[in-house]
Amino acid sequence: MEMEALIGKIFSIIGFMTFVQSYVPPQVRQIVRQWVMRIFDSVNLYCCVSLPEFKGKHGWNMNELYTDAEEYVKTLESAAEARNLTAYRGVNARELGISPDTDQLIHESFRGVRMCWTQHTIQKMVDKETVERHAYTLKMNKLDQTLLKAYLNHVSEKAAEHKLGKRELKLYTNSGFCAIRGQGWNSMPFKHPSTFHTLALDPFIKKTIINDLDRFKAGKDFYRQIGRAWKRGYLLHGPPGTGKSSLIAAVANYMKYDIYDLELTKVSHNQELRALLTQTSEKAIIVIEDIDCSIDLTDRESKEKATESKLRSQLTLSGLLNFTDGLWSCCGEERIIIFTTNHPEHLDPALLRCGRMDVHIELSYCNFAVFKILAFSYLRIEAHELYPLVEEKITTGAEMTPAEIIEILMSKVDSPDKAVSNVMQFLKSSKTIEHKCSTREFILV
Repeated sequence: MEMEALIGKIFSIIGFMTFVQSYVPPQVRQIVRQWVMRIFDSVNLYCCVSLPEFKGKHGWNMNELYTDAEEYVKTLESAAEARNLTAYRGVNARELGISPDTDQLIHESFRGVRMCWTQHTIQKMVDKETVERHAYTLKMNKLDQTLLKAYLNHVSEKAAEHKLGKRELKLYTNSGFCAIRGQGWNSMPFKHPSTFHTLALDPFIKKTIINDLDRFKAGKDFYRQIGRAWKRGYLLHGPPGTGKSSLIAAVANYMKYDIYDLELTKVSHNQELRALLTQTSEKAIIVIEDIDCSIDLTDRESKEKATESKLRSQLTLSGLLNFTDGLWSCCGEERIIIFTTNHPEHLDPALLRCGRMDVHIELSYCNFAVFKILAFSYLRIEAHELYPLVEEKITTGAEMTPAEIIEILMSKVDSPDKAVSNVMQFLKSSKTIEHKCSTREFILV
């Protein structure tokens, strides 16, 4: 009887709807529909926020909130417990990616409020063609809707951190083609293994550099407050083989920044330099190696006597300085500029003043602490009977670069005794400098 009664009610509703569709005017139906929706909204306890993949009238402009949500949802614990998952790995990617498939309910708690995510597919007409679009829907209680902006900002911040932590770094070099047309850089994956953990560097200098980088990375509000461009300049100088390139690679791996290796000899004039630098991304390290050998940036007086047309057709010191701390220095944030040279005395003082090169680091010949780091890395020994003699020779000024020590240790990695003995012999035959090898110049401006 109950089943018959239920069937009867269903048919009654169907009959009523048929009557409404057939005999009630469209204007009345529209009014009834609006009232029904209002009643439904008043009893509905949830708010749904749509984050479409694209925005704009024609749906071609990427919605950054969608990409943030896509990155963020993959990090939630409930995402790994979804019934249907998608696995992927990008070209040259180090890690395997796993994300929930479409129409999977992913939830979390934010400030004690339950948030539910669902990704779904939408069929949309674009230029008279049916295209497939994706969107995320965020469902939350209406009473907690005041948390919406704070939560979406939280999603964007965490997504940015996750992207930065897992992204593949790139090494860029200027191609020599027309930078003004946007063709200034070529790139390849950057997979240099150097880190601060493996870097043979004086422990005090290493710790000081890391602390300086940490302050810089967290200094967005500070730089904005004092009215300075969010950038940091480093000058690395010292003999060849002292680890300048390895230090740059370690900084890039620590900060998760791309490297732009700027070859000044391929830059013909200041306008091209500006075009190149405006094409660099944020969170980047711009490197100019051997700046004293690249082009003549010292004789400013003779350049001032050149004709105006000639100045426009060449790269000048003023053009480079305008990039380091002039008006063009603010075109992009969170950038580190690194100059390297073997002969800092050859550089124009204008390049070295405060505000351009904030940190001066001299990477000189090995001191004993650096030698012990290298010996442990390559030979896995912390002490040896010859260590006192090695320390004495290094302390009294025997010249030996980290590269020279590494070459000796690499040739005898299976025989620590022989390796240390060979280092000792090399130190005995090397030149001696006046106690310079036991210290480093380190200036924080």
